[in-house]
Amino acid sequence: GYATATDLADYMVKKGLPFRDAHEVVAHAVKAAIAKGVDLSELSLDVLQGFNPKIEQDVYEDLSLRGSMNARNTLGGTAPAQVRAQIARHLARLA
Repeated sequence: GYATATDLADYMVKKGLPFRDAHEVVAHAVKAAIAKGVDLSELSLDVLQGFNPKIEQDVYEDLSLRGSMNARNTLGGTAPAQVRAQIARHLARLA
């Protein structure tokens, strides 16, 4: 799927691209993935670098579902530590 498209945009911003440009890179990447019938994380590095040369091998960490979950390590986020904290808070409220 393309749930990690936001992660690709965030990755590009971390590489110094303005968000507007990062959004355009993501649009091209998603279109390429759709055309090939693959997930974003299955696009080759060569293909991704064709959209922007700042994309490096480490992008695949961000495009993995685990990387996407772990990136949201803020209150209410999807990182495992945050989910455990949310469960603990709710269990305490029920007690």
